[in-house]
Amino acid sequence: MSSVDPHTPTPAVRDSNINIRAQRRQRDLIDQAATLLGKTRSDFVLETACREAEAVLLEQRVFALNAEAFEQFQALLDAPPSENPKLRKLMTTPAPWEP
Repeated sequence: MSSVDPHTPTPAVRDSNINIRAQRRQRDLIDQAATLLGKTRSDFVLETACREAEAVLLEQRVFALNAEAFEQFQALLDAPPSENPKLRKLMTTPAPWEP
């Protein structure tokens, strides 16, 4: 009988290396943050770098609209926001750390 849980995802095999040189203070800062999150240095650096890479790529996305679709898009951007009582309450409630 196998002790492997079939519902546990199999981790992806890491088959490529990324080598970087860092100053000791940078390494120590990364280690401190990784430890705080319960991650290894490698996992922390890889996850953080991938998250930032995705953000950079998403900021560079371009989408094209024909004239009619662009006018509709622009009208939606220019229109006043719809009433949102929950958002209004959130924005008018003082933060817990404020007196």
